[in-house]
Amino acid sequence: MPNIIDRRLNGKHKSAVNRQRFIRRFKNQIKQALNRAINKRSITDIESGENIYIPSKDIKEPIIRHGLGGKNESVHSGNIDFNAGDLIPRPPLQTGQGTGQTASPDPMVGEDEFTFEISRQEFLDLFFDDLALPDLIKSQFHLLPTYKYHHAGFTSSGTPSNINVIRSFKKAIGRRIALAAPYKRHLIELQKQLAKSEADLSADDHSIKDIRDEIRRIQAKLWSIPYIDTFDLRYNYRIKIPQPTTQAVMFCIMDVSGSMDEEKKDIAKRFFILLYLFLTRNYQRIELVFIRHHTLAKEVNEQEFFYSRETGGTVVSSALELLREIIQNRYSPQLWNLYVAQASDGDNWYADSPHCQEILIRDIMPVVQYYAYVEITPHHHQSLWEAYLEVQEKYPNFAMRGIEVTADIYPVFRELFKRQTL
Repeated sequence: MPNIIDRRLNGKHKSAVNRQRFIRRFKNQIKQALNRAINKRSITDIESGENIYIPSKDIKEPIIRHGLGGKNESVHSGNIDFNAGDLIPRPPLQTGQGTGQTASPDPMVGEDEFTFEISRQEFLDLFFDDLALPDLIKSQFHLLPTYKYHHAGFTSSGTPSNINVIRSFKKAIGRRIALAAPYKRHLIELQKQLAKSEADLSADDHSIKDIRDEIRRIQAKLWSIPYIDTFDLRYNYRIKIPQPTTQAVMFCIMDVSGSMDEEKKDIAKRFFILLYLFLTRNYQRIELVFIRHHTLAKEVNEQEFFYSRETGGTVVSSALELLREIIQNRYSPQLWNLYVAQASDGDNWYADSPHCQEILIRDIMPVVQYYAYVEITPHHHQSLWEAYLEVQEKYPNFAMRGIEVTADIYPVFRELFKRQTL
């Protein structure tokens, strides 16, 4: 059985192999500690590493020890006071006064926690371990590339179905010309000699016969050159070019109306930052479309989506109508997986909420794979939530969750995008 030794260089004072072995062994404890840690940090700091605290009892491994009692023999170096068989007196009780702090009255206080630092990459791997875009009905497209064959010249080997007839005949003609050229030059010279000898009445019949024999031999050699040979064959050579298995687009819709105060906007921004990080990390072939709205909706870039200070009233249907228009003009449902994430405080013009419901049911939900609506409000739900409840009843791929405070972002996000098992 071969022994494989990993001699890759590690960072200074670090061992990547032992580090990964430790993470695999204590993954459950680290993930639990990770869930406790992320509730105390800002989402904007998600790309940095984290110090994980694990109770010492969770990293202890079972060991075999000698039980108490019995007779034990031991050798202590530097012994000048005792001989074999002597009894060692019990040490006296310590009665000195220490200088430490007062002991805690809490009976649950135990050993110090074990601190373990994980890198940015390890943090993201653990956080996104069980997350995935749901309902990829066309096909999973991250880590599953497909390939398309493209013509890349010719090769001398291949299957009969890939033979290029024209190229093969060109090679055969070139070979026959090259092989026959010296014989044809010799044949022309012999034919000239034969004509000259036949015209000369004093020529020897024996020499004429030799010339004719040589001509027949040269002609036989020319006829023996094969019309096409195996090394004349040329085959079409095709290479595999990786292609996306499928295409996906995520629409991010955010309410920036006057009812969305700075705290609510900050929660929405953090949710979309987390969503953006998740998508770009797990799905390399995905497009993002940012739509912000108040009374009017507008497609913007990422910078304007998060940091523009424009505000106004609230007409949610303007964003849904723009979404419908973008899908019709740029993203065919037959070619794209469509995902929508909407963040709002739910405050909408009362007469507009039924119109939003109508647009969703009639135009949007039949063509999208997943629609996630997040309502950011610490109080009771607004009219938009009530209208969306009927959409959720008709379409199982429509999800609704509420966020009250910043600490709710992580659990809501994980619940919305938790990997679905068959």
